[in-house]
Amino acid sequence: QVQLVESGGGLVQAGGSLRLSCAASGRLFSTYAMAWFRQSPGKEREFVALISGTGGRTNYDDSVLGRFTVSRDNAKNTVYLQMNSLKPEDTAVYYCAASTFFVLHSGAYSYWGQGTQVTVSS
Repeated sequence: QVQLVESGGGLVQAGGSLRLSCAASGRLFSTYAMAWFRQSPGKEREFVALISGTGGRTNYDDSVLGRFTVSRDNAKNTVYLQMNSLKPEDTAVYYCAASTFFVLHSGAYSYWGQGTQVTVSS
């Protein structure tokens, strides 16, 4: 079992930055690929970014490529999402998730955090 707790969300003006954190409990954190997804009202949950267990591979949705950076510290059982140049359309609840597979589809993720709200004002 893996328990995930996100933090770092908040209200920021367009062009600003936030760093989300996701702390994991449980064993073998480094064996899990970790992903960030987001969901805004009236929309389906969408993939944002993904990092492999060792941190050697990453993947991003085109909408955040060049603005967001995913990283992890396996010694701290934590994954991060650095978000720069934020836009109003980035407003959503952001979730971290863990999977034994390096895939983008949310259905492959067995463990989810409770989410953290990010609001970007124009």
